[in-house]
Amino acid sequence: MEIRIARREDLEQIVELLADDSLGSKREEPSTPLSECYIKAFEVIEKEANNNIVVAVEHSVIVGCLQLTFIPHLTFKGGMRAQIEAVRVKPDYRHRGIGKQLFEWAIDRAKDADCHLVQLTTNKSRPSAMKFYQSIGFESTHEGVKLYLKEW
Repeated sequence: MEIRIARREDLEQIVELLADDSLGSKREEPSTPLSECYIKAFEVIEKEANNNIVVAVEHSVIVGCLQLTFIPHLTFKGGMRAQIEAVRVKPDYRHRGIGKQLFEWAIDRAKDADCHLVQLTTNKSRPSAMKFYQSIGFESTHEGVKLYLKEW
């Protein structure tokens, strides 16, 4: 398996993966041809040095993904932090260590970028995701809130 930064030709498989989920199926649109909104978003992300879509690839199939963003802060004496979001592993590839390998890759990049912490959020309807994050060392130290500005 290869873990790497996503390329434009990966986008259709990434969107399919994001939609293959109880929450994602309500907010994503894996159509052919792919909606222009995904292409535009990918182009913006691709241009930003501190923002990456990361994929796990096995035999030309995207089997996992996440978004890794480095955020400069004034807190922690001007420290950098890493944010991980949009984590997915194809259902038939789960429990094979792919998620753990994706996180190890992302955490190594965060260390290389001299980040002082890695943070993420997960939906409360995904207790198994929280259990996974805790199993690889994440701690539930904060309460998070979101204000949705659009309905999906």
